[in-house]
Amino acid sequence: MVAAVRSGRSQHEVSHEFHVSQSTVHYWVHQAHGRRLDRVDWHDRPHTTRTSPRTDPTIEDLVLEVRTGLERDSDLGFHGADVISEILQSRQVEPLPSGRTINRILERRGVLDSRKRTRRPAPPPGWHLPEVASKPQELDSFDVVEGLVIRDGPQVEVLNGVSLHGGLAVSWPVEASVTAKLVVESLVEHWRAFGLPGYAQFDNDTIFQGTHAHPDVIGRVSRLCLSLGVVPVFVVPREFGFQSMVENYNGTWQAKVWARFEHGSLLELQGHSQRYVTALRRHRSDRIESAPQRRAFPTGWHLNLQARPRGRILYLRRTSAAGTVEVLGRVFEVDPHWLNRLVRVEVDLDEDKIRIYRLRRGEPKDQPLLKEFQHHIKKRRFSE
Repeated sequence: MVAAVRSGRSQHEVSHEFHVSQSTVHYWVHQAHGRRLDRVDWHDRPHTTRTSPRTDPTIEDLVLEVRTGLERDSDLGFHGADVISEILQSRQVEPLPSGRTINRILERRGVLDSRKRTRRPAPPPGWHLPEVASKPQELDSFDVVEGLVIRDGPQVEVLNGVSLHGGLAVSWPVEASVTAKLVVESLVEHWRAFGLPGYAQFDNDTIFQGTHAHPDVIGRVSRLCLSLGVVPVFVVPREFGFQSMVENYNGTWQAKVWARFEHGSLLELQGHSQRYVTALRRHRSDRIESAPQRRAFPTGWHLNLQARPRGRILYLRRTSAAGTVEVLGRVFEVDPHWLNRLVRVEVDLDEDKIRIYRLRRGEPKDQPLLKEFQHHIKKRRFSE
């Protein structure tokens, strides 16, 4: 290439002939400038070693000596890289290692106090419910978005729902506030159209769970689920993760519907919301089709709130510092060794029993039975 340029040809022509960039031709022409071609070093690798030299062992020993002295004698007890560097500088140590080098020395010698965090894989979606995690059953999660106000219009709340495996979404923007009666009507409408899941999950708001003022209360939404053979699940209060699917959908709905458009009325908001939900279902159609099969909504069904509830209600809870757990307005002793830990409480209304299972994110499939109680919920008239 250099010989061709020296013969009078342009660097552009030479780069085209040798199928290299023009900057490459320029580099070698510059390297060979003023010298015979047989005396040019044509190697393009640096002569220096690839790895930086390791710190002198004497310096490493001194770093450890200073750290040991600081750990033993320092009034503050500080013995990190910054303090070690200050001591070495005061002793006029040359060459003075940097803070990063000191940390590498301490790590190499195995004297760092901290331990690297062990990152374990996240548990599978729905891990707290074995039938959901293994995918024979679908889980629908529901939540309420509050505090929305249309400009010069009414206050708005939105009941949102989404399925865990299929991502089947639904939204009901309403004026004022979401009530338990509205939740029941909305769930019946949704499940008539798309079929019944195995489980329906909620937070512990009284809208979903029922009043907290009296023990052994089974609310309107729970009675709806139980009458349709859907297991209601109430998640741990103030615990992140279990409702993440619907909470993520809440955020997406607010970004793509509420904040994206200016809504002149509740009717306009409902129209924007319905178009978004329809488009989202179309976008997720393959995922929805591959989700666990839903049961058909029973024909001729009607909700009898006065009938004795049958089936199971599940509560995800965290035990107290005394190893107790509170459900149905009552306190149950679980295990004095299982403190501030997750449990799944299953209230079996058919057998009048409460079973409590241990839960661990690190071992999601290991859910042994911790305790079983006999507990009968007396039949009482439901106030409609």
